[in-house]
Amino acid sequence: MLAVKSKAADYTPADVSSSESSSTWKQIVGPVEPFLRAVTVFLEEQLGAFEPEVAAYARYALTNQGKQLRPALVALSAGASGKKNDGLVTVAAIIEMVHLATLVHDDVTDHASIRRCRPTMAANWGNTASVLVGDCLFAHALTLAAAFPTPDICRAVAQATKIVCSGEILQTQRRGCIGLGRTEYDRIIRMKTAELFALSCDLGAHMGGAQPGQRAALRAYGISLGMAYQIYDDCLDVFGSENKAGKSLGTDLIGGKLTLPVIVSLERGTSSDRREIERLIAEGDANGLPRLRVLLDKYDALAESQRVICDHCRVANECLSVLKPGPERDSLMSAAAFIARQAFALGESA
Repeated sequence: MLAVKSKAADYTPADVSSSESSSTWKQIVGPVEPFLRAVTVFLEEQLGAFEPEVAAYARYALTNQGKQLRPALVALSAGASGKKNDGLVTVAAIIEMVHLATLVHDDVTDHASIRRCRPTMAANWGNTASVLVGDCLFAHALTLAAAFPTPDICRAVAQATKIVCSGEILQTQRRGCIGLGRTEYDRIIRMKTAELFALSCDLGAHMGGAQPGQRAALRAYGISLGMAYQIYDDCLDVFGSENKAGKSLGTDLIGGKLTLPVIVSLERGTSSDRREIERLIAEGDANGLPRLRVLLDKYDALAESQRVICDHCRVANECLSVLKPGPERDSLMSAAAFIARQAFALGESA
């Protein structure tokens, strides 16, 4: 498990390569593997709710699940603070559907051609169909949420979806904004990514019958874990390889998005290097990615980003101290270690 330390600077690559934190993702979600299979089956069953002409598009989107991180957080949070129940599968499927809808839209706005080792929906069927399919997925997720006996689930999902979309809008508004600092960057990724992590943990705890303090702690865990994950994903876009990532990279540069590695280099760079980074961002040309990486390496942008990722992971695991020891809590802690380890692997491959 990820060690809890008093300072982020004390957290090093050795911590995430230790035997305690070297679990594969499959091992981490082992306690909830049957649950994740049930979520997959449930999502497949939802295809019948779409018009026959739309079902093929929906199938393409709904069968492109990755690690099922958000459904896993639903089940692990319920098990760590209470007990699992049948309604959890529906909740997890709702959140996963919202997430997959955001990916469909992201691939349109980012002009991405590959997602999880296959062509994006936009690459196959164009932007118009992709946007509308994403809208259908959002609407169906809310339809499922509205079927619960009380409005709590639907209200929470609708609010989280609004926050996620608002975060995406803010990021779009700030494209090419060289003055974007860490505070505003944190606000954006907290909204567009961490909110669904928090919702997964929060509703898992709620459905599992957690005490208010446990529920609040798990929501806070989700926020910190989601922040770490998004920063890692932003680093992957610059320092990763498409073969290993299974998706189009360099899309942030093309889209004029300022992510943490770029922000760090702008903070530390000389006037001339800052101007060159600004030019590369303004041009939005994927051919400028190698030069951008040289500049980011010059100012140790990856190392600083890794430090911030580890700090978020450490804070996430500190939130779990209110929970009783058990396999689900262990898996939640290992999930944070997994993200930190993936971040350090970028440095090894670079």
